[in-house]
Amino acid sequence: MPADAGPEQDAGPGRARAFWLREPGAGEIRAVRLPEPGPDDVVVRALHSGISRGTEALVFRGEVPESQRAAMRAPFQDGDFPGPVKYGYLSVGVVDHGPAGLLGRTVFCLHPHQSAYVVPADAVVPVPDGVPARRAVLAGTVETAVNALWDAPPLLGDRVTVVGAGMVGCCVARLLARFPCTDVELVDVDRSRAEVAARLGVPFVVPEDAAGDRDLVVHASATSAGLQLALGLLRAEGTALELSWYGDRQVTVSLGGAFHSRRLDLRASQVGTVAPARRGSRTLRNRLALALEVLRDPAFDALLTGSSAFDDLPDVMARLADGRLPALCHTITYREE
Repeated sequence: MPADAGPEQDAGPGRARAFWLREPGAGEIRAVRLPEPGPDDVVVRALHSGISRGTEALVFRGEVPESQRAAMRAPFQDGDFPGPVKYGYLSVGVVDHGPAGLLGRTVFCLHPHQSAYVVPADAVVPVPDGVPARRAVLAGTVETAVNALWDAPPLLGDRVTVVGAGMVGCCVARLLARFPCTDVELVDVDRSRAEVAARLGVPFVVPEDAAGDRDLVVHASATSAGLQLALGLLRAEGTALELSWYGDRQVTVSLGGAFHSRRLDLRASQVGTVAPARRGSRTLRNRLALALEVLRDPAFDALLTGSSAFDDLPDVMARLADGRLPALCHTITYREE
């Protein structure tokens, strides 16, 4: 969708407003022209979008490695890294035009922050009844957690630790808390996350109090220290699952000591493809629909830690990226255009 020059212009028929990263560290709202919808398209009017704080802050700071720029593209991204680029993937809105079965439905789409957009009908997934639109922005993050637990599923009675109480870590922890007879612990250096953990129904500890001899440790802190801790908490032949995305930052971890003698397993999980264990029987759409069903659980509201108007998004993104605005999932609310 080509962008117009005037970011102050209000949207009208066939127009919308979108958040663009003009260059690393500087965002703006721009007017965009919407394409004419085809017979297999929908027009979605946005209600809420969510900021995936870790990844989007990394993009905002211009820290996407050149070698990973193609892999990091969002489904409806415009422009290229490091900028100008329109990026994001947690959008919920109402279908204003499209097939009868979708017309008027609240849907989730992996679309950047934009007041309205035209996409193929198969790019949106209906939000189930009973899932509030604002909570539904978490679908993309819950989908990451679902894929992770397909990559390294716990067994009945396992001792499991999640290191890193950010969006992804908290989603994984909540899913694990619903496994029967599973001992789950959430670890973070930020003691204020204890309140969030309590709302998720998961015991919280700081690193120095974390239990050892774990069957599985899921790492989501995006720090070298967190990954080292994850390995140190494992029992012999235990598995550490790495969910963090580090961008262009170097990660240092010691694989001496007990790493080899205890035959530890360090595995990567990435949401871009369905985990091998389910790749033959589930599609990306199946996985996203499952994530939306999981969001019937009101405990996930604990992750929604703030909201701002769409017009404030350039300032909000800057404050999230430099740490002035603490948040798990900060949501954006769209006015009626």
